[in-house]
Amino acid sequence: MPQLGWQKSSFSTDQANCLELAISPADGTIRLRESDAPGVILTTTRTRLADLLARIKADAVSLVP
Repeated sequence: MPQLGWQKSSFSTDQANCLELAISPADGTIRLRESDAPGVILTTTRTRLADLLARIKADAVSLVP
């Protein structure tokens, strides 16, 4: 598996609690991880991530159970 090029969110201001994103060169899926737990990786597609972000911006989804 090729090495992923992780990018830190521009909203992350320190080394802890950073959201990192990478795009898999093998299949184009988007990978998300939190810097404090780099072994836990979420995989999604561009369409699904865009939908989630649009719903968050529209306040149509609750992130707190």
